Amino acid sequence: MSQARTALVLSGGGSLGAVQVGMLQALSRANLEVDLVVGASVGALNGAFYADDPTPAGTDRLAELWRGLRRKDVFPLTLWSGIKALLLGSDHLIEPTRLRRIVRNTLHHARFEDLPLPLHVVATNVLSGQAVMLSEGDVETALLASTAIPVVFPAVQLDGRYLVDGGVSTNTPIASAVELGAQRIIVLPTGMSCAMLEPPRNMAALALHVMGLQSMRQLDREVERYGGQVRITVVPPLCPLSASVFDFSQTAALIYRAAKQTYEWLGSGGLDSSGPLHVPLAHHHYRR
Repeated sequence: MSQARTALVLSGGGSLGAVQVGMLQALSRANLEVDLVVGASVGALNGAFYADDPTPAGTDRLAELWRGLRRKDVFPLTLWSGIKALLLGSDHLIEPTRLRRIVRNTLHHARFEDLPLPLHVVATNVLSGQAVMLSEGDVETALLASTAIPVVFPAVQLDGRYLVDGGVSTNTPIASAVELGAQRIIVLPTGMSCAMLEPPRNMAALALHVMGLQSMRQLDREVERYGGQVRITVVPPLCPLSASVFDFSQTAALIYRAAKQTYEWLGSGGLDSSGPLHVPLAHHHYRR
């Protein structure tokens, strides 16, 4: 009997992508055989770094990279950038210069075809709203498209299409993994800020937070929708979680917590589980 094709599917979630890094550290040490990686938004970034070096040493380097990140390294938003965009009539606030530098300085392989693991990056066609899967050519361009948060970053023009953040169309691209022939899907969600006491005050942070709420509900629905066709295992996200998707001050703690929790989950037979989690992916710890 042939072995089922296994796909790692990584969701978007801004700075909460640090949670996936801890998960990847644990999974890379579990002798898990992965056939392909599919990711959207920050999940595309983490997925690309994993596909570039799917080893414990590779995930440790990814963790080191994340621990050194600050918000200005990814989202260098300033009052001047907002005023400049307004005066120039621009459709975005900042250029992805720093994000491009991170990708260029981190990846060992520049093209999809050269990666040790097959990688598929999901972006969104800004005109049609359809998900676009990028699987060949320049990895850097695909990643900049998949992480192009509307209004924050510019759309990426590729093959006659205008592409933006993959999370707009499908934050957790389970459907794409099914389309690629995966028979077993392991989902790495970033989770959601289920213990925040008030909404983020920053405009971009609030927009990302709202997208995250929608995305977790979408993930719940997709697990139910495709669970009858393929085996879907969801690695439990952190809960409770108070960090916002725009907050990089808790990165080291998130990586540590996620790695520890995932090690424990693996030890209890987590990879043998399937279907929805006992705790809904979309929830909140209300304080009355």
